[in-house]
Amino acid sequence: MHLLQAVSASFIVSLISFVGALALVLKAKFLRKILISMVAFSAGSLIGSAFLHLIPETLAQNPDYPAVFFRVMAGFTFFFLLEKVFYWRHCHDGHCAVHAFSYLNLFGDAAHNFLDGLIIGGSFFLDPAVGWITTLTILTHEIPQELGDFGVLLYGGLSKHRALFYNFLSALTAVAGTLLGFFFSARFQAFTGALLPFTAGGFIYIASCDLIPELHEVKDQKQSLLTMLTFMLGLALMSALTFWPAV
Repeated sequence: MHLLQAVSASFIVSLISFVGALALVLKAKFLRKILISMVAFSAGSLIGSAFLHLIPETLAQNPDYPAVFFRVMAGFTFFFLLEKVFYWRHCHDGHCAVHAFSYLNLFGDAAHNFLDGLIIGGSFFLDPAVGWITTLTILTHEIPQELGDFGVLLYGGLSKHRALFYNFLSALTAVAGTLLGFFFSARFQAFTGALLPFTAGGFIYIASCDLIPELHEVKDQKQSLLTMLTFMLGLALMSALTFWPAV
């Protein structure tokens, strides 16, 4: 019964990926105007998630600073190399039908959702009440993050329907993480201790090397100011969530 509740909770979290469906009812002209702001928000939330949630959570489990930050660096480097591979495979003569950072974002989001699933599974193994509280806390950061991720996929060249589909596939890794976390709740701490900083490094790479440079391309002063504000909003939201129960 506890396992069924855990899987149900992680599936609910996965369904949040469809929050991007709001874009389907927006007019194309209006959507184009807000896309760059969604990219800015995603950049802020990725930076905030890495520095305020993933890295501190790892250090709380393992205060070995050199080892933790080596894993952050490994994640950053891996995403750099991965983007090069995507670029070689999908971009020719400088033209990309779908920008490589779209695939990187999906990859990083899948790893993050898998981690959320691990946490959900372990929480429900301990106590269903703790599990639902944990799920609610995860939902508070998933809703805005999924909006930002969806905006990145659209900005990177994916169609609305493809972006929704791929985002949902990425979100389903939470279910796999939940099953693993439930059955190996006493043993997955070492695994998360390695994956958390690795994912943080990936998030830092995507935000700093792919998304923020796109924001520098905005020339209109009003739009530029709006992107700065939405970037700060992403940071502020992740900062505010540090005061919620740890997840």
